[in-house]
Amino acid sequence: MSRRWFCIMLLLGWLPVQAAEPAGAAKPAIRLGYVEGWADSVVTTQVAAQIIRGRLGHPVELMPVAAGIMWQGVARGDLDATLSAWLPVTQGAYYRQFKDKVMDLGPNYVDARIGLVVPDYVAARAIGDLNAERAAYQGRIVGIDAGAGVMQKTETAIKAYRLNLTLMPSSGPGMTAELARAISARKPIVVTGWVPHWMFAKWKLRFLDDPQKVFGEAEHVNNVAHPGLNAKAPAVLAFLRRFRWRPEEIGPLMLAVETGAKPAAAAATWIRAHPERVAEWAP
Repeated sequence: MSRRWFCIMLLLGWLPVQAAEPAGAAKPAIRLGYVEGWADSVVTTQVAAQIIRGRLGHPVELMPVAAGIMWQGVARGDLDATLSAWLPVTQGAYYRQFKDKVMDLGPNYVDARIGLVVPDYVAARAIGDLNAERAAYQGRIVGIDAGAGVMQKTETAIKAYRLNLTLMPSSGPGMTAELARAISARKPIVVTGWVPHWMFAKWKLRFLDDPQKVFGEAEHVNNVAHPGLNAKAPAVLAFLRRFRWRPEEIGPLMLAVETGAKPAAAAATWIRAHPERVAEWAP
């Protein structure tokens, strides 16, 4: 059975909530949910998993899921934690739905942001400027997965700013591929974007000003855990409370993965190169 199907079946209640520990394991396995395709979610979860496994001695299972299933899984206890909770805007609806069943452990990344992003050479400075150059943008905003929070906010922005552009769903990789082609040809393009993301380490990009604050203020990416983690693995819970990235740390790591490094290998390299930071998080 593939890991993806295992995770889906588990979250739907078709499999027992507690999986058997690996033979000889002295400590219970920790299940971490993350959003596959989100670069920050992938590398953050990989680094955390390797620290939990190597420094704290727990086996770790990584579960790639959609954001809604991720929150549901943590609330049910099918997942022990996630390091991919975008708050207060992007995943705010999920937080309001499940806040009484999860523990918010605080941010692992501050000054996160979502919005509409353009290459630095584009003339538009604010979202409202887009209508003036509709033809240059081929009448579209290049988006990601249809259910993502940034997509919902973009639909709201189209109405709020009366944009004569169509939001085109795609995927994270699909969006960046379109962006790469446009930048290579130095053509105007507007995409749904967010930080942290490797594309800001690779290209000169900027967010369009949002005077109506449709996309909200700066966000933060939080660690959220099931309350049972305190009894199951208190050292893991303490680590998740301390784990916090700096922008200059996560950006190059995301770019390394995007340019060909395997996430697990890139995370292991980063951990070996930063023992002092690991010791701060897991003394």
